[in-house]
Amino acid sequence: MQRDSIDFGSMKVGQLFCKQLFPTLLGMVFSALFVITDGVFVGRGIGSDALAAVNIAAPLFVFAAGMGLMFGMGGAIVASINLARGKERVANINATQATLVSFIGMTLVSILVMAFPTSVARILGAPEDIIELAREYLIAYAAFAMFQTALCVLTFFTRIDGPKIAMWCMTISTVINIILDYLFIFVYKWGLTGAAVATGIGEIVGCILMVAYLLRYSPRVRLGKLKFSWKSIQLTARNSGYIIRLGFSAFLGEAAIGVMMLTGNYVFVSYLGTNGVAAFSIMCYFFPIIFMVFNAIIQSAQPIISFNHGYAAHGRAQQALRLALIATIATGLFFLVLTILLREQIASLFIADHTNYAWKYAVYGIPFFSICYVFFGINITTIGYYMSIEKSRLSTIFTVLRGIILPVICFFLLPLWLGVKGIWLAVAVAEFITFAVICINATCKRI
Repeated sequence: MQRDSIDFGSMKVGQLFCKQLFPTLLGMVFSALFVITDGVFVGRGIGSDALAAVNIAAPLFVFAAGMGLMFGMGGAIVASINLARGKERVANINATQATLVSFIGMTLVSILVMAFPTSVARILGAPEDIIELAREYLIAYAAFAMFQTALCVLTFFTRIDGPKIAMWCMTISTVINIILDYLFIFVYKWGLTGAAVATGIGEIVGCILMVAYLLRYSPRVRLGKLKFSWKSIQLTARNSGYIIRLGFSAFLGEAAIGVMMLTGNYVFVSYLGTNGVAAFSIMCYFFPIIFMVFNAIIQSAQPIISFNHGYAAHGRAQQALRLALIATIATGLFFLVLTILLREQIASLFIADHTNYAWKYAVYGIPFFSICYVFFGINITTIGYYMSIEKSRLSTIFTVLRGIILPVICFFLLPLWLGVKGIWLAVAVAEFITFAVICINATCKRI
């Protein structure tokens, strides 16, 4: 098999990391634009109620992305380890199984959502005044959700060969999404359905490009045919179980954003009504950009860590972790300062009317919410490291702590003490406590 210019076993770790990081980062930024573009066009083209409705439905696309991260990262870790051990055919099978199983799984979830959209909207906390808007968006989005999952999975395997192909595929997808968003919302007036369809078409194009590359042009990992004998189905189930176990923390990490959104929606509705949810939705649109940047950092380090872990070169794996942590801290501080300084401009991207209560609530709350960035980045990077060296139990414990247990507790308890400010600070407090626990663990036991 032809080898590309990236050698995870012998090239300098710093050079490898930089070579992975910058194209991966650009690709992630374009992925984030998928999210933020919808928010800008929905907020300005349809209104703040539509913005709130999309945020009500947000846990669904967070779930779809979480499925993609779970099968993508878990499958990429297994494939990278098998490549390090010279098992190229097994790595190809891993990639194919992860892509197919995740697509089928998300399709089943989408069918369920489309069958009961009103019930799902109510479960997600939609107030009665926006229930129809939330229902409209859920139906249209669910029709394409499986392609979001597949796009995420395929990105991981495409990136094993080098991140540039993934970057260009995401760039093309995002440009298509932006153009169609404008046409469907402002020109054809399709409302929330238009926003969902525009995103779906962009994701389908990205999937087609990556599948074509992995079928014919990839020098390292390729998609292939799977057998459908009973023995092959059993093998697929076993491999999928191992992939899920390794990638489950990535799923929980993404699901944690869904928990944050869902819990935050309930609490904001209780304290500030629909305008509060609309204000919170601005950070829920902006936060995935921060998440994807940190994801780009750990995903750039992941193949280096996993390959060298499989090769028993543990010093190189830890060197990659150190570089990822340095990049994470610098990036987190940069975004913290930038968000605080530009809080009014960020709110204005989504809500043009500065007399709107949603705009005022957002400007007030953004600085408090943004305190979480540095701790969030360190936690995500450390958890990703544990996943990459097959310590799935430890990564799962930290993910459940930072993503589910602590945010829910903080969202409900802090407002009792600090009022509305406590809602905005809930995520930052949860991330800080998790950071402290990780530091204690690292002190007591060498990473």
